[in-house]
Parts: sequence; structure tokens; C-alpha cells
Amino acid sequence: MSKIRITKQFSFETGHALYGYDGKCKNVHGHSYKLSVTVIGTPITQRDNVKFGMVIDFGDLKKIVKEEIVDVFDHATVFNETTPHIELANELKSRGHDVILVNYQPTSENMVIDFAKKIKNRLPDSISLFSLRLQETETSFAEWFQSDNL
Repeated sequence: MSKIRITKQFSFETGHALYGYDGKCKNVHGHSYKLSVTVIGTPITQRDNVKFGMVIDFGDLKKIVKEEIVDVFDHATVFNETTPHIELANELKSRGHDVILVNYQPTSENMVIDFAKKIKNRLPDSISLFSLRLQETETSFAEWFQSDNL
């Protein structure tokens, strides 16, 4: 049977700051991120399966990505836990803000690597993550492909 790729798109609002960066992004700011998640597999062939003909139910993929990424990152601010931004992060947390501390510089490149790991861990064995595209602005995005990471 043919391998088929399916893609689901998501959007979320997230703030971040790039400590040590030499441009405007060193300041706390936010983006309206768009995340495209593409998985690959073969459609289910058992006629008695309610998911007959599907690689994965779009609803099942949505549940995984919402729980791992969207619900966590939406309207939160991301900081590298090993920078002086930790003081700002702690202040924001004490005032009830959603703050995510990560062990990497929160660039689109590093975020897409993190997202790939989280999504791959939740996919059924018969489905593989093919690619991710994290769009930070209308004209800027980072892409992750499984074929580049074998």
C-alpha cells in the first residue's frame, strides 16, 4: 500500500526573548506562530476499523499536538533557564503569568527540534513524523524533516 503524508496546521501566541542576541529580539516580544505538522504512514485497510482509510484521524493528531505544544505554549513566555532572564521569569511567575523555562535558546530553530521530540514520543508506532514547519512571522519559518535527522 502507498505511503501517504497528512498535515494539520495549528496556531498559538507565544512570547520569548533571546538573551545575548545582538538585535531587537533580545527584548521580550511575541509572535503569532503557525505550526504545520506532517506525518506519514499507510492508510488503515481493515474495513471493520472505524478509522478505515485513514493514516491517522486528524482529531487524534490534533489531540497530541494540542496537549504537547499548543496548550503549553499558547499565551506563555519562553526563556532559556540558564540566562539572567530567569529573574524576569520568576517575577512573571510570581504575578501569575505562564512561563516556560527551556534548556535552549528559544529560537524557532530550537523550538521546532523540541516540538519534534515531543510529538514523535506520542505518535502510534505505525505513524512517523515526517516534518514540522514553525512559522514565526509572515516571511520567516524553521523546518524540521525526519530525513535530515536519521
